[in-house]
Amino acid sequence: DGAPRGRRHRLPVGPGGNGAQATCWRRAALAASWSRRRWRRRSVWVMDHLYQIAGLGPPSNAMIEAYTLLGGLAVRTSRAQLGALVTGVTYRWPAVLAKQVTALDVVSGGRAVLGIGAGWFEAEHVAYGIPFPGTGERLDRLEEALQIFRGMFSDERTTVEGRHYSVTDAMNYPRPRRPGGVPILVGGGGERRTLRMVARYGDACNLFGPPDVIRHKLGVLARHCEAEGRDPAEIAKTRLSSLAVGRDRADALRRAQDYGRERGMSREQVEGMFLLGGPDEIAEEVGALLEAGLDGLIFNLPHVADPDEIRRTGELLRPLLPA
Repeated sequence: DGAPRGRRHRLPVGPGGNGAQATCWRRAALAASWSRRRWRRRSVWVMDHLYQIAGLGPPSNAMIEAYTLLGGLAVRTSRAQLGALVTGVTYRWPAVLAKQVTALDVVSGGRAVLGIGAGWFEAEHVAYGIPFPGTGERLDRLEEALQIFRGMFSDERTTVEGRHYSVTDAMNYPRPRRPGGVPILVGGGGERRTLRMVARYGDACNLFGPPDVIRHKLGVLARHCEAEGRDPAEIAKTRLSSLAVGRDRADALRRAQDYGRERGMSREQVEGMFLLGGPDEIAEEVGALLEAGLDGLIFNLPHVADPDEIRRTGELLRPLLPA
C-alpha cells in the first residue's frame, strides 16, 4: 500500500524562513547561514505560495518560487535540511514535484524534505488559472500524490492508477541520496483523513495549536498508526508558529506588533499568531509543547534576516530542544 515500515527520518528543528521569500534572496541566504551556526538541530523552511498570504503583507509582496529558492539555499548551506512548509498538492503535477524534490536532495547532498498538504489559498489558484476543487477532492488528490511520492522516492519504477493522478513505470534517476528516499512531512491536522495519511505514508507531520490540542491530535494519530500497524515513534511530530522573544512579554508583544502593524494586523491577530514572551516565559511554553508529545518546533521569525535575532533565539532554545 506504499506505507513506510520501520523508517524514521530525523527532521532537525530550526528557524523557519517561512517569510523569507517575501524579502530578498540575499537576506534569505544570510538567515540560512546564521541558522546553521546557531541551532543544534538545523532546518530551514520556506512557504510555497504564489502570492503573499493575508496577514503577512499585501499580495504584491515579493514571493520567490519555493523550489528555486530552496535550490539557491542548498548551495549556500551545508548541513541544514531544506523544505517547503508546505507545498499544496494542487500546484504541481505529483510526479514532476517528486523529480524536483529529488533534484533538491541530490544537489544538497541528501538534505531535502518534501512538505505536502491539500492546499487552501483559493485566491492565488484563481489568479493563476489553477483548478481549486473542494476539500474532499483535494484530499483525494493528496492521497494519490503521496502514493506516487513514496513510490518514486523508494522504488525503481512506480505505477499508480488513480482517479486524479496516474503514472506508469515512472522512473526517478538520479535516486534520492538518503536510504528510503526523501522524507515526507504531511501538513494539517484533519483527524479523519489527514492524520490517517500521516500514519500510512508520512515520516513527519506538522500541527498547530496549544498543548491540549496537540496532545489530542497526537492521540488521534496514534490510533491511526495502530490501525496501520505502525509505531507512532517512527513519525516526527512538529509544530509551526511565529516567535517573538523580548526582555519580557510586553517587550515581545511590542516587537511583534511592530511587525504586524506593517502588515495591517490587529493586536488579536498578532497574539494569535505568535508565541510571545521573555526567555523564561518562552522556555515554559516550549516545555509544555514538547511535553504534549512533539519531537520539535519550527518557528517563523519575523526578523529572519537579522543575525542578532537568530543568535538570541538559538541561544534561548538550544538547551530546551531534544538533542
